[in-house]
Amino acid sequence: MAQNDANRLTLGEQAARQLANTTKTVPQWSGITPRWLVSFLPWVPVEAGTYRVNRVKSRSGEDGVECSPDETDNLPETFVDYEEKPREYSLNAVTTVVDVQTRVSDLYSHPHDQIREQLRLTIEKVKEKQEDELVNNATYGLLHNVAPSMKVKTRKGPPTPDDLDEILAKVWKEPAIFLAHPRAIAAFGRECTRRGVPPPTTSIFGTQFLTWRGYPLVPSDKLRVSGDAKKAGSGKTSILLLRTGEKKQGVVGLFQPGIPGEVTPSLSVRFMGINQKAIASYLISLYCSAAVLTDDAIGVLEDVEVGHYHEYP
Repeated sequence: MAQNDANRLTLGEQAARQLANTTKTVPQWSGITPRWLVSFLPWVPVEAGTYRVNRVKSRSGEDGVECSPDETDNLPETFVDYEEKPREYSLNAVTTVVDVQTRVSDLYSHPHDQIREQLRLTIEKVKEKQEDELVNNATYGLLHNVAPSMKVKTRKGPPTPDDLDEILAKVWKEPAIFLAHPRAIAAFGRECTRRGVPPPTTSIFGTQFLTWRGYPLVPSDKLRVSGDAKKAGSGKTSILLLRTGEKKQGVVGLFQPGIPGEVTPSLSVRFMGINQKAIASYLISLYCSAAVLTDDAIGVLEDVEVGHYHEYP
């Protein structure tokens, strides 16, 4: 080492770097997803955190309505009856507390503010949890609100064009999107390729989506895959098909605007104070839910195998 120092004619790179400023990124988290479901759902503002879905009783239909009745007959009479105990959806809170040591935020917040980055990343976690709850929550999650009559199983395991056509026959009144795990979309693509009918793509929100019968297959990793998806013939998931919007009696997201400390609709960040250990605390809360307005607004293709591959000559 001394010999090398003696032979050097200029300042070495390692020593010179001690006087240089390094360009640093903000913290990168691979767990952030596009959260397409949140983008595709129409969001309805609610009051007092409650949304009541009034439905017509099933026996109300076309009874009492006639076309061109005979002039000698009395006009038909009818009425539309409502459910006496409609379902009410309450907003759920996805919440957590972020703690930041004030000494850290005071001394180490240049060039990137420590509090801002802690809040940014935690908000991303909260939003990821929000989408997971929209799909999997036992009360309002989409997978748990599919009527038995709207459930279809795959014919042979892998998701085929016939399987997606079958679920389209269930949700046939102006469907909007398929929602599926990326592995399920890839498995469907393989089955289409095998049959020589590669699905076309469309651009939405500046992103390319595979489509089937004109409806986009929207990826979400919140539709979980059970089993070992890497092993051939194993790994199962579900594919949802949604009709969306209040006017179409579809699926809607629920939020409450104007909450204290709101930074985006229904998301609040509030400073809780500094304790005796000089730790500052921030409360992050996101209030949301989802509602299925009629049973035929959502269908599911179950037992979708994602680990099946084909051999090509």
